[in-house]
Amino acid sequence: DSDLVIVVGGDGSLLSAARTLAKYETPVLGVNRGRLGFLTDISPDDIAVQVPAVLAGEYTRESRFLLDALNDVVVNSGTSAQMIEFELSINGVFVYRQRADGLIISTPTGSTAYSLSGGGPIMHPTLDAVVLVPMFPHALSSRPIVVDGNSEIRLDILQRNRIHPPVTCDGQVNMTARPGDSVLVSKKPHRLTLLHPLGHSFYASCRDKLRWNTALVN
Repeated sequence: DSDLVIVVGGDGSLLSAARTLAKYETPVLGVNRGRLGFLTDISPDDIAVQVPAVLAGEYTRESRFLLDALNDVVVNSGTSAQMIEFELSINGVFVYRQRADGLIISTPTGSTAYSLSGGGPIMHPTLDAVVLVPMFPHALSSRPIVVDGNSEIRLDILQRNRIHPPVTCDGQVNMTARPGDSVLVSKKPHRLTLLHPLGHSFYASCRDKLRWNTALVN
């Protein structure tokens, strides 16, 4: 029954709230008490000014889609030094067989998180797309692939694998797959509604959080 939920914490706190709140279509406002804060964009020093302004109706509204997670779904070899072998299919069409440490399946929201560390592209949050980022693939020609956000993604863990790879959603929800299992990832019917103070800019967040402004200018 809430009109608004204010999350005070880091992006991880907001991700946790998002999984609960999306189905209720409750808008979320983030106050950053974490490190980066791509999603929680109000500074604690600005609470007294920006939160009352949002409550007075001065805000921009943004809608973001979710998979089984808001940021990413990761299948990897866990603590083992071994690679896992898997097959990837999209919308029932075989894409490739891969030997790698794993695969990151990321929304645009997650493209500035773990996916970025794995060499994936930065995606604007308005894009209806998903990026697939191989983790340390055995084939040097293997590169991230960006696909339509409505794609049905299937990852088959080949039977000959000896390890049971963990499957992690947003770094918070953990499951374990077994050789022969399939991991299915698709878009959820519910979307997350984020509220931002007026003047919010995704590019300004990138400049600030990723330190683009520290580049030397001749």
